[in-house]
Amino acid sequence: MVDMQNRNGHALYSILHPKHIAVIGASNNAMNMGARLLSNILALGFDGQIFPVHPHDSRVLGLKAYPHVSGLPIVPDLAIIVVSNRIVPQILRDCGDKGIQRAIIISGGFREAGEEGMGDEQRLREIAAQHGIRFVGPNCIGVVNPAHRFNTTIFHYDAAMQGFIGMASQSGSFITQMFAHLKKFGLGFSQGISVGNQADIDLADCVEYLADCDRTRVIGLYIEGISNPRKFMCVARETSKRKPIVAMYVGGSKAGSRAGWSHSGAMAGPDAIYNGVFRQCGIVRAYTIEELFDYCWALGTQPLMSGNRVVVFTHSGGPGAAAADAAERAGLVLPDLSGAMRAELSDKLPHTGSLNNPVDTTFARNFDELMVEVPKLLLKSEEFDGILMYFLFAKDTMIHLLERVNLPFFASLEEFEAYMLGLCRRLAEVVASSNKPLLGSSFVTRSERFIRELEDLSIPILPSPERSARAMGALYRYSKMRAALMRCEEG
Repeated sequence: MVDMQNRNGHALYSILHPKHIAVIGASNNAMNMGARLLSNILALGFDGQIFPVHPHDSRVLGLKAYPHVSGLPIVPDLAIIVVSNRIVPQILRDCGDKGIQRAIIISGGFREAGEEGMGDEQRLREIAAQHGIRFVGPNCIGVVNPAHRFNTTIFHYDAAMQGFIGMASQSGSFITQMFAHLKKFGLGFSQGISVGNQADIDLADCVEYLADCDRTRVIGLYIEGISNPRKFMCVARETSKRKPIVAMYVGGSKAGSRAGWSHSGAMAGPDAIYNGVFRQCGIVRAYTIEELFDYCWALGTQPLMSGNRVVVFTHSGGPGAAAADAAERAGLVLPDLSGAMRAELSDKLPHTGSLNNPVDTTFARNFDELMVEVPKLLLKSEEFDGILMYFLFAKDTMIHLLERVNLPFFASLEEFEAYMLGLCRRLAEVVASSNKPLLGSSFVTRSERFIRELEDLSIPILPSPERSARAMGALYRYSKMRAALMRCEEG
């Protein structure tokens, strides 16, 4: 593993934190990938020196351009190469002659394109080895590091979306097209790496690097095939002891295997083999892109579970039943409440409520009990290892109600909103002081002020009860696998 004190020496550190970059293939043509890439580097506010390289244009997007790498006034830390695949080997050689030792090769048309492309990709390896170059790609979409204000992809990234998910992917789309998806939940990447064909830097290198990234709490992987299984398993197993990894693997079926080969030239294997690898390494497997990020969200914000007993707390029967069903399918258990717990809850629930599991209030007049007191009781109980809580906020209903009647205790909607935001903060404090996870769900989105407050206070609110239950199942599986890895280490 990379030592924390020496992580600046990791090849990926200098690729993700450059001070000076050359963009070879930068262009003034809006339809050119090099133009879109450079535009996004500028848009995110990268404050290092940028040297566009273009054979004819003297200025590119307002920057002084150079006709050849050899004419650059300094040796950049990083070369971003987005030119025709036919000339990439010569461009990489030119970079080596200049002394550039890090590169991102965006260009495609290599191993994934067939036998001729395989030969070209091998030449890239040989040239890189001769010059001591470490590179990401080819056939990738680049990297994003919001804390460094660095985005080499062709998709816009919001600078405010600094997150805790470190992502490495064989598909650029599973990083870049997720920008909008993550923004819906107030999430973002700590760093994102599109590895493409993994001709040099591979997924194992990414896991090794992200394991030591202070801003990364959980690592997400999109996998079409592992190039060096022994290396990957060694790195992943060590990483999982201290940081969760969630992986989506798509090469297990015949159709997925074919798609993976045509996309990134990846050698896939049967699902059963990958499932075994993931279990041995403590990796949580996701089967959809929603699961990948749901699981990352839960694992990056919630404590580990000591067991698989959960309680569902709701004030709507249908969502509670859906959460209970999905929880059991995810390997969780919903134990009956003890007599003592029923007695404690009976004072806080209306007579129409249910003291079973799910605990269902059916209706709430006392928001303190709904939002704080009941969750506090459930979190303190030794009967449960986690809580699934359904949230139903209806600010619009309150607005219409205030137009017709007076709400007791509240002089205005603003006063009610301030009160509810205070309850959100109190709930977050209760959860933070507990050693148990609480995952929420709601059909109300982040556009609702109270949902946004909870999410910003590190309480995940998943879009459905079923998704929250599956995320809790993932949290339990990782907790169990990590405990097994730690026992092996101690033994």
